[in-house]
Amino acid sequence: MNDAPTGPFVAAVAPLVDAMGGELLPPEQAGDDDIVLAWEGRDVVAVRLPRLAESLDRILAGLERTWGRPLAELDRKAKQRVVRSLEARGAFAVRHGVETVAGALGVSRFTVYNYLNRENPPNRENLPGGASLPNRENPPDGASPPNRQTHPGGASPSSRESRPSAANPPSRESAAEDG
Repeated sequence: MNDAPTGPFVAAVAPLVDAMGGELLPPEQAGDDDIVLAWEGRDVVAVRLPRLAESLDRILAGLERTWGRPLAELDRKAKQRVVRSLEARGAFAVRHGVETVAGALGVSRFTVYNYLNRENPPNRENLPGGASLPNRENPPDGASPPNRQTHPGGASPSSRESRPSAANPPSRESAAEDG
């Protein structure tokens, strides 16, 4: 930028604008979507914010610099930490955010959703629209808990040890942890 604004205020906000992927402009070049910052009663600098999709790419590039290698080369635990960091920064509010992150991590969208769900299991008290999850241990009105059938000998399916079978294969995670 040729007409770069200068001064102590501009020097103070420049690292923040750079970290966001924004651009500093002279105030007279500000467009309708730009933010004009004033200092001591006069317009000093305008900030042009990046498009959200560009922000996600910038965040991913920053994480690669932080980790010192492509995100796809990280181990599973590190990828989970990256997903937590991205969620905290709002990366999944961006359209195609999950797909973009999955591509950068070298995993499927399903895996990214699993990482997100592992960190944020459904909370009975904070479901959208006041919805509630069924409480399997204490069903309403004294009804029998769902999927609990008494079998000969008094054992129910939930009281028996769960073993992998053709009908109940081990999950990927338990298979990975076992082997």
